[in-house]
Amino acid sequence: MRNKMTEKTPMFKTPVVMTIAGSDSGGGAGIAADIKTFAAFGVHGTCAITSVTAQNTTGVLETFDLAPEAVASQIEAVCTDMDVKWAKTGMLASSEIIKEVAKQVKKHNLSLVLDPVMAAEAGGDLLKKEALSVLIKELLPLCKVTTPNASEAGALAGVTVKTHEDAKLAARKIADLGVESVIVTGGHIDATDLLYEPVSGTFTRIPGTFVKGGTHGSGCTYSASMAACLARGDSTETAARKAKTFVEQAILRSVPVGKGVGPVNPLANTLEEKERYLALQDVKEAVSILTYSPDFAKLIPEVGCNIGMAIPCARTYNEIAAVEGRIIRFREKAIPVGYVNFGASQHVARVILAALRENPEMRAAMNVKYSEEILEACREINPGISSFDRAEDPGDASTMEWGTSEAIRKYGGMPEVIYDKGAIGKEPMVRLLGKSASEVAKLAVELARRVK
Repeated sequence: MRNKMTEKTPMFKTPVVMTIAGSDSGGGAGIAADIKTFAAFGVHGTCAITSVTAQNTTGVLETFDLAPEAVASQIEAVCTDMDVKWAKTGMLASSEIIKEVAKQVKKHNLSLVLDPVMAAEAGGDLLKKEALSVLIKELLPLCKVTTPNASEAGALAGVTVKTHEDAKLAARKIADLGVESVIVTGGHIDATDLLYEPVSGTFTRIPGTFVKGGTHGSGCTYSASMAACLARGDSTETAARKAKTFVEQAILRSVPVGKGVGPVNPLANTLEEKERYLALQDVKEAVSILTYSPDFAKLIPEVGCNIGMAIPCARTYNEIAAVEGRIIRFREKAIPVGYVNFGASQHVARVILAALRENPEMRAAMNVKYSEEILEACREINPGISSFDRAEDPGDASTMEWGTSEAIRKYGGMPEVIYDKGAIGKEPMVRLLGKSASEVAKLAVELARRVK
């Protein structure tokens, strides 16, 4: 009989994926983009650098190709130590490098995603003209998937690609060279990718939309996404759909860092998920602070109160966490009604969104009961205090957003307390603002302790 206490728990084996590509000193494309993408998909990224580029957002200034033996040595070092099943290629500048990579792919039986990089998004050739024929003859027949954009597909197939019919023709010609699957990406057509699988003879359209943002590194990120998804066991079509969505999000969340074409942001969605988790946890902590306080219930207004926390750079209600059904007073205790969730409170969210426009660090707020005694307690603690008059509301925006913005304008900065004295059918209210929900909750508990 096995001893369950000593039996080892099966461990999930993290796929190891390799990128064979050039470096981008600007951090937007090549190896830099690939490794970030691998990390976002939860695979272990390894690399073999083929060329070092002096590059920024305005273009490629200089390139320094490594010796083919140096490229081979890197691949050999990784593949003899780790279980590398999938690899992707990017910048393969010379015929000699391409031939050596082809030799290593065969030697180590690598399943390959080939991104036929020919030029940088920001400008600059990355593939010598005489090397194109070697790429087509030596490496293309070895790859499982190739991911050319329209111009790259045209160069590989020897046709002009401007429409989806052109892309179909190019895909067939490329597949005839021995490729198992061809994806002509649609960034230079109509944002719709075209997947061709010659075994079944089927074409699959993968629709997308043009989104605003930096596109430097988008091709690298797409092919790296494909390699990561395939390494995790996805079908080619599923991987292509995931890669499409991933790149759109990476473009949408790009951050301008230079004077030229901005780089995509492969880790943006992962970091946002982290921030959403942290915001949820902070609001939960704030609710615990409020509910465990023996004094706070006296600050709860008749309509109840709520507390919210935004992720950094929040733009919508759905990026602000709060209590779904508010916090109410029951038998002299503060009781949360509902779970903490995103999009749970438009009232508090409007206050936070208005505050964020003035100060991106002020990401939390809550409403409490209004009284002169509470305001006096605020003055004792010495936070900045401002107010607005509902009677002056112009009516062209939500009262909470207008009122918060008006109070900030009157204060000449960011107050920590904003109050109004109500109106017909509207209870007077105090709003507390801060950098985190737990910070705001502690301020509320301190105010309650001072109020009799």
